[in-house]
Amino acid sequence: MQNHSLGKRLWFVLILFGLVGQIAWSVENIYFNLFIYNTISKSTSSVTLMVQLSGIVATITTLFAGILSDKLGNRKYFISIGYLCWGLLTLSFAFVTKENTQIWFGLTEELQIIQLTIAIVITLDCIMTAFGSSANDAAFNAYVTDNTGNARSLAEGVLSAMPLLAMLIVAGGFGFIVTSFGYPGLFVGVGTLMSLSGIIGLWLIKDNPNLKKTNTDFISDLLYGFQFSVIKNNRQLYLYFLAMGIYGIASQIYMPYLIIFMQEYLHFDVIQYSIVFACVIIGASFITIILGNRFDGKDKDRLLIVFSIIYIIGMLSLYITAKNTIGVNINLVMLLVGITSLILMTGFVQILALLGAQIRDYTPIENIGKLQGIRMIFFVLIPMFIGPMIGQKINETTNLTYIDPTNGSIAHVPSPEIFLTSAIICIFIFYPLTILKRK
Repeated sequence: MQNHSLGKRLWFVLILFGLVGQIAWSVENIYFNLFIYNTISKSTSSVTLMVQLSGIVATITTLFAGILSDKLGNRKYFISIGYLCWGLLTLSFAFVTKENTQIWFGLTEELQIIQLTIAIVITLDCIMTAFGSSANDAAFNAYVTDNTGNARSLAEGVLSAMPLLAMLIVAGGFGFIVTSFGYPGLFVGVGTLMSLSGIIGLWLIKDNPNLKKTNTDFISDLLYGFQFSVIKNNRQLYLYFLAMGIYGIASQIYMPYLIIFMQEYLHFDVIQYSIVFACVIIGASFITIILGNRFDGKDKDRLLIVFSIIYIIGMLSLYITAKNTIGVNINLVMLLVGITSLILMTGFVQILALLGAQIRDYTPIENIGKLQGIRMIFFVLIPMFIGPMIGQKINETTNLTYIDPTNGSIAHVPSPEIFLTSAIICIFIFYPLTILKRK
């Protein structure tokens, strides 16, 4: 493995695009779901459909874009132009409202207006995801592997903190933007930030000089990661992929409905759930920093088992807390939910960081682009298709409903059982982790 020094320019690119990309994904994962639920229709099924289709688009796009960036020998333009378009599409959501749909299409029936507005949101989300996955999941991930060399652990440690920092900014701070300026203000601000990052990238990003065009067959490259011989020769990598898939399914059972759950079941307002999120994420960040120094050079497979147990305990404790705090003082509920969520978030972040580092280390350097799509199948497609479907089924069967005042339809409230189910599903992660530990 070559040793590449991480100069100031490279550090700036890694931090800028790592952070902005995670902010964009956090806004999509948190506020797009809330945007549909609060402004268009109190329907968790619409949220489920959007998450599932977004996962499919992200995976297919990454599979193709990763191979194309290899063949063209270029990451720079995939990242820069991708972020620019990603931001413009995010900004366009500021103009999507039921009132505008009514004006644009001349509709008068409320149900038609709602259905068409949801269709517009989901379509735009899929297009936006295509650019985001090309820029971030395919090109930027490959760029990091191309340019970090023997300093990869250092770079991975910094990048693993970006999801936490992004969640702190989005969940802890953007709630105040929504309160002050509404969802249009949020989408304009985030979209502008992303597009400016793309423009900056045109000047700052420099591809690794060892990155060359490849003349391999596109179809062969597309099918590369699915070949039995490749799976057999990279058995450990695919076991980490499997662990990532199980972890992802467990997380996606509750993640799309998390703020809706806090809003509708726990009856937190924007300020209250923003405070809880901010405290939890700051706490998890301190724990990550403290533990990160102690875990350097340690057995990552053993650590994955430990933090999987912590993650399961966190989900179970949040379930028990939610089930037993009805009618309790709201400040006490916030405190208890914050403590249990901190346990959950600590496990969530550490598993993500450890699996990400192991997957990057075990990815063959000569086939980085070809395997980004395979990574996305386990990281995004399978979790985002199966997880929300399970969560939605639980929400429908627990019979927690109310009448939506905007259109008189029955709205489902996310129930605490989504955390219990997530914990049960997460138990299956010990199968691949145990095999890896033995090896």
